[in-house]
Amino acid sequence: MKSRKSIDLKKGEVSRVVESIQFLPDQVRQVLSEARLIKIPSSYSKVSEVVVNGMGGSNLGAGIVKAVFSDKMNVPLSIVPGYQVPAHVGKNTLYIISSYSGNTEEPLSVYKEVRKRGAKIAAITSAGKGKLEKLMIKDNIPGYIFKPEFNPSNQPRLGTGYMIFGLAVMLAKAGLFKIKVKEIEDLIADLEIWDRRLKPARETKKNQAKKIAATLFGQQPILVGAEFLMGNLRVWRNQLCENSKNFASYLTLPELNHYALESLANPASNKKDLVFFFLDSKFYHPRIQIRSRLTKQVVKKSKIKLVSYNLTGKTKLIQAFEALQLGTWVSFYLAMLNRVNPAKIAWVDWFKKQLK
Repeated sequence: MKSRKSIDLKKGEVSRVVESIQFLPDQVRQVLSEARLIKIPSSYSKVSEVVVNGMGGSNLGAGIVKAVFSDKMNVPLSIVPGYQVPAHVGKNTLYIISSYSGNTEEPLSVYKEVRKRGAKIAAITSAGKGKLEKLMIKDNIPGYIFKPEFNPSNQPRLGTGYMIFGLAVMLAKAGLFKIKVKEIEDLIADLEIWDRRLKPARETKKNQAKKIAATLFGQQPILVGAEFLMGNLRVWRNQLCENSKNFASYLTLPELNHYALESLANPASNKKDLVFFFLDSKFYHPRIQIRSRLTKQVVKKSKIKLVSYNLTGKTKLIQAFEALQLGTWVSFYLAMLNRVNPAKIAWVDWFKKQLK
């Protein structure tokens, strides 16, 4: 892959980003090995809903879990980030505070109110003396405190293996659904195989992530997917925005067919500025597969560029991680083409400082 600027992939922050992306299967393996240490009270199995409060990279895991396991969970899971607690949160709610750093302002701000409501509280955070870790220890809050050994970049959006399976194990321990260990072991094996085809040493013509990044370069990506991959659309959007410093958005099937198609005509610059990227799967509902094909026809007839990727994993969970791994590499290679440091988030850091 040819970048317009020479960037040393073996040096400093960029090197650590590469390592974090390559370590995705190791993150999953670590959670699997530590699952026995995650203790959730038996009373948590009696909840009627799960609410997750996390921001940015700290709620990406919840999005994947919600999308992939929605047909297995026996209670609804909602992601409600921010400073307010919904009126329906109460004693029958499992309220999960999610903060990779442990210092995220919004989820920490609701703790007293959630506790006052009598909700069952759990949390997930990295070890490192963050506020949430201290709170968990002080108030004996159950959950998962992990050492991010396989995320040397220390960027939450690159620690998704911890946040996805950490949350999934917590919910499984609460008796809300079951996790098949064999499927996770197969997932880890597949990720390690796929990573060899996507890493920097692989030449562009044989590297799908590099080819997709080249297609997205210089344009505004519109990501399209459905059903169990809706969580992946959120991850792709966040990582393209933060890693690649490239604005991206997403649309979901079948909803987009009821409004978005009419918007392709204007502004006229859509034809040169937009690129639609479709995540396709054999596990989509048959009608969704038809809708995806027809939607592509509309995009083509509107003279807007599109690219699609057919996932190959043998289960929905494995395909979700296949898409996760692919998208993270795409965001890295697009960062290289955009000549930006994927680890730096200057505006986000500036914004947080202004709030102090």
